[in-house]
Amino acid sequence: MYLDIIGEAPVIRELHLGGGTPTFFSAANLQLLIQGILNHAVTHRDAAFSFEGHPGNTTQAHLEMLYQLGFKRLSLGIQDFDPRVQLIINRIQTVEEVEHTTTIARQTGYHSINYDLIYGLPLQTLEGLQETVAEVIRLNPDRIAFYSYAHVPWVKPGQRRYTEKDLPDAALKQRLYETGRQMLKAAGYEEIGMDHFTLKSDSLYLAAQEGKLHRNFMGYTDQYSSLMIGLGVSSISDSWAGFAQNEKKVETYLELINQGQLPVFKGHLSNAEDLILRQHILNIMCKGFTTWDQSDECCRAFFEGLKRMEGLEADGLVAIGETSLQVTETGKRYLRNVCMTLDARLWENQPKTQLFSMAG
Repeated sequence: MYLDIIGEAPVIRELHLGGGTPTFFSAANLQLLIQGILNHAVTHRDAAFSFEGHPGNTTQAHLEMLYQLGFKRLSLGIQDFDPRVQLIINRIQTVEEVEHTTTIARQTGYHSINYDLIYGLPLQTLEGLQETVAEVIRLNPDRIAFYSYAHVPWVKPGQRRYTEKDLPDAALKQRLYETGRQMLKAAGYEEIGMDHFTLKSDSLYLAAQEGKLHRNFMGYTDQYSSLMIGLGVSSISDSWAGFAQNEKKVETYLELINQGQLPVFKGHLSNAEDLILRQHILNIMCKGFTTWDQSDECCRAFFEGLKRMEGLEADGLVAIGETSLQVTETGKRYLRNVCMTLDARLWENQPKTQLFSMAG
C-alpha cells in the first residue's frame, strides 16, 4: 500500500526492527519479514540496520540471519541486573545471558551494541544500580541509553503489579541518575544529547562531533531522513510536516489491512508554528544550541518559551543571547527540561493532561 502511494521503490537509509522483542519470532519468520521489505526497496550504501533483542531468546541463528540481511547493530534492554527489580518488572535476564549474547554478536560481526538501562525502577537501590552499571562497564557496549522510568499504569497495565510506594523518591531517583552518569563518564563514555552515552569510536559520538546528530521517534541517529514509515501495530510514521500512528490493537490493525486500508488511527498535521518550534527543539536536543532571526519573529509561541526559560537561565542551565540559546555544561543533564519550555502544545494542555513522565 505504501509502495502504491510513493510510486517508486523507496531508498532505505535506516531500518529498525523492534519493540516488543522481535526475537520471540523464529529466525526464519524474521527473514521472511525483512526480505519481504527489502525485495521492494533500494538499500542505501550507507544504510544502518538495527534490532532489539532479548538475551533469553536471541540465538546465534537470529544473529547470523539478521547479519546476513544487513543488520550490524543490536540493542539489548537490560534495565537493571538486580534480581528483585527484574522480578517485579517481569524482565528476567542474567549477566551471563547478556554477556553470552554480546559475545556471539561481536563474533558474528556486529559493530555497535547498545544496552538500555533505566533508573527510578520499583525496588531499585543505589547499591543495586552501582552493581548493574559496573557490570555494564565491564561488558563494554558501544552505546548505553540511560532512561528515566515513567510510571504510567493507565498506559502499561503490567505496571499495576506495583504502586508509587515501591518507587524511589525524587531525591533517591536523582542520586541514581547522578551516580550512573558519573560512573559511565569515568569509564570513558561520552554523554550524547538526552539519556545517551557512547564510546568515542561509535558513530553517534562522531555524528555529534560533526554536528550531524539527529533524533527521531526511535531515538538518536547518525543520519537524517525526511521520511520515516512505521510498519506494524502502534508504530509511528513521520513526514516532518506531520505524524501518523498505526492502530494499537492487533485485531483492528489486521482488519484494516485485510480491507486494503492503511491502519492509521490518529495523527497530526503540523502548522508553521509547530515546525519552527520543532526545529528549535531538535537543535537543542542534538546540538545543544539554537539560533533565530527575523523569520522566527512571527512565532509568538517560541518567544513565550524563551520567557519560560528565564528560570533555567538563572540556574545556569542555559545562556540566552539576542539571537541564540546555548545549553551550558551543567544544563546538558537537563536537556529534557530545557526542551519542554518550548513545547507550546504541552503548556496549552498541561492543566488537563496527565503527563506520561516527569523529567529529571
